[in-house]
Amino acid sequence: MKINIRQIVTACVTLLIPLGMTAQKKQFTLEDLNHGGNNYYSMIPENRYTAWWGDELIHTEAHYCALVNKQTGEEKTLFAIDELNRWAETTDSTRIRHFYYATFPYPNEPLVLLSSKQERMLVNWEEKKVVWRQSRQVNGLSETAKDWNSASRAVAFVADHNLYVTDAEGHLRQLSTDGSREMVYGQSVHRDEFGIEKGTFWSPDGQRLAFYRMDQSMVTDYPQVNIDNRIAAYEPDKYPMAGETSHKVTVGVYDLTSGKTIYLDAGDPTDRYFTNIAWSPDNKTIYIQELNRDQNDCRLVSYDAVTGKKTGELYHEQSDKYVEPLHPIQFLPWDKEKFILQSQKDGYNHLYLFDTKGKQIKQLTSGEWVVMDVAGFNEKKKSVIILSNEKSPIQANLYSVNVSNGKRTLLDNGEGYHNGELSSGGAYICDTYSSPDVPRKIDIVATDGKTKTKNYLTAADPWAGYDVPEYSCGTIKAADGITNLYYRMVKPTGFDPTKKYPTVIYVYGGPHAHNVDARWHYASRGWETYMAQKGYVLFILDNRGSENRGRDFEQATFRQLGQIEMQDQMRGVEYLKSLPYVDADRIGVHGWSFGGFMTISLMTNYPDVFKVGVAGGPVIDWKWYEVMYGERYMDTPQTNPEGYEKTSLIPRAKDLKGKLQIISGYNDQTVVPQHCLSFLEACILAGTQPDFFVYPGEPHNMRGHQSTHLHERITQYFEDYLK
Repeated sequence: MKINIRQIVTACVTLLIPLGMTAQKKQFTLEDLNHGGNNYYSMIPENRYTAWWGDELIHTEAHYCALVNKQTGEEKTLFAIDELNRWAETTDSTRIRHFYYATFPYPNEPLVLLSSKQERMLVNWEEKKVVWRQSRQVNGLSETAKDWNSASRAVAFVADHNLYVTDAEGHLRQLSTDGSREMVYGQSVHRDEFGIEKGTFWSPDGQRLAFYRMDQSMVTDYPQVNIDNRIAAYEPDKYPMAGETSHKVTVGVYDLTSGKTIYLDAGDPTDRYFTNIAWSPDNKTIYIQELNRDQNDCRLVSYDAVTGKKTGELYHEQSDKYVEPLHPIQFLPWDKEKFILQSQKDGYNHLYLFDTKGKQIKQLTSGEWVVMDVAGFNEKKKSVIILSNEKSPIQANLYSVNVSNGKRTLLDNGEGYHNGELSSGGAYICDTYSSPDVPRKIDIVATDGKTKTKNYLTAADPWAGYDVPEYSCGTIKAADGITNLYYRMVKPTGFDPTKKYPTVIYVYGGPHAHNVDARWHYASRGWETYMAQKGYVLFILDNRGSENRGRDFEQATFRQLGQIEMQDQMRGVEYLKSLPYVDADRIGVHGWSFGGFMTISLMTNYPDVFKVGVAGGPVIDWKWYEVMYGERYMDTPQTNPEGYEKTSLIPRAKDLKGKLQIISGYNDQTVVPQHCLSFLEACILAGTQPDFFVYPGEPHNMRGHQSTHLHERITQYFEDYLK
């Protein structure tokens, strides 16, 4: 027998290598896991940009657009970027760079709407030519807050604080002349609360424009500072704090045909909120949900769009806590006299059918679950397509609701967390979803509830080959002993149940947010994976006060933010301490914004439990937070002094024992620097020793690669003091 010395040497060396080393998995870095990381976008599941052209699905890739066969998923290229630029005879400054945001506004015409920095254009890809152009640089004005209407092809925009409209022929109309940082036109008002995301609202025919005008001259300036100048410059920001003077909002209506502007005769706007603007299908009536400053009295009011006169009050809702209108009414496409209104007056957000005289015809949906979104309507089937968590509080699934009889038909696979874009005709929905073990799938779903679903994309696991921790989900009882709370746990890579691990609780806890759902890895954040790789247990609990669990679940925290939330989080701590692998002497906590408030609340109210904390952008005292949000949940400092005193962290500065790092954006306009600085001052007076780090020029959340720097800093703090 011939002996191969090389084989013997190789075999001997192999025996000396510890088990597992021959197939060692790759390790993550923050550049992989953090959204500001250099390698982040190669580590997220594959996705596809799509747009609807009527009931036809278009794949809008960077350099081409393709028609998707809804039965087979096969694609047929419609046009490529080089040929489109050739048809459009673009220059370097007007060249279309990609098709990611291409839209197809006319269901029966082969027209694609595209924009460059210089112009927007409609291109007919069958005739291979531009059929319409509109400059975005009229008279040297650059558009911001732009709002284009497909019916009239007019665009509303803001430039130099004033509101303008450019019509389809390129004629510029100036709607305001006194715009400034104190007199705001055509932009989001009420600090983006109440579902407000913009400030202009076209009528369906594009001939009238409703717009917000916000007078905030009476609102106190907060003294923000720009340090980038040779000498730091004063750059004040209007910031209405709880209990202080707020701004005044009115609604104007511009008529494109007459060139005239009127304002709705809504009465004195002092201490009132105007939200959820909607147009009637006939373009003649404007509907607004009007809310008092106490936010416990909401009225749906109609106005004549020509005269501005009030024409009726269609709905009135009151509460001993608060009413929170977040959605404009939606008219039935097949019946212009009926509309859908969303309300949680029965305890959960549901749909109600009304007529234009204000009569409630019926409640369309009901049950101990939440309608999370209305995707639109299937006109042919006379149904409304909704997203709800009927299947599970941590799921989101698509249903068709028959408007005639209320029957609900599940449209998706009944698992995971879905989000759908409905075709303009309502016959199909592009359903993007994931589940705890599925990174991402996209299905093409017919909304008739009968046609078989076609899978369009199944994304591969981008983390294949990496050392991935174990993600799990479960429930514990809230402090009331009745309510189920959902948690997510991430165990360390190479988990050994006989060891004891340092544990970090990540917390948010506030309204309009949740952390745990049935998405990939139970919606775990990349930083949790990074920490698990370093040997930590991560625990995340959605306490009472968070979203999508109904009115009473969220309003349990009314007038005492942080108190019920802490009780529930401490039930989570009790659960952790019952686990043999959790080191009860090494428990840390981290959160941002409301989560920063929760972090310091837990550190100072339970100083012997939490060894280390990192609080980002924390609210310290709710009297320094803004009017709309603060007063909704806390009332005013004048009417609820006990609540503000109980929840303030200033008196708690003396109770700090563990290691606490506070981090803030230096130019935070959401949780202004007064919060952090006042707490630091209180700690100095009390002799306690928190650490403080600031990001110059950054707002409430760190942008770009600074976010990676931030999460490395957070990690290092736990490495230094908890591990």
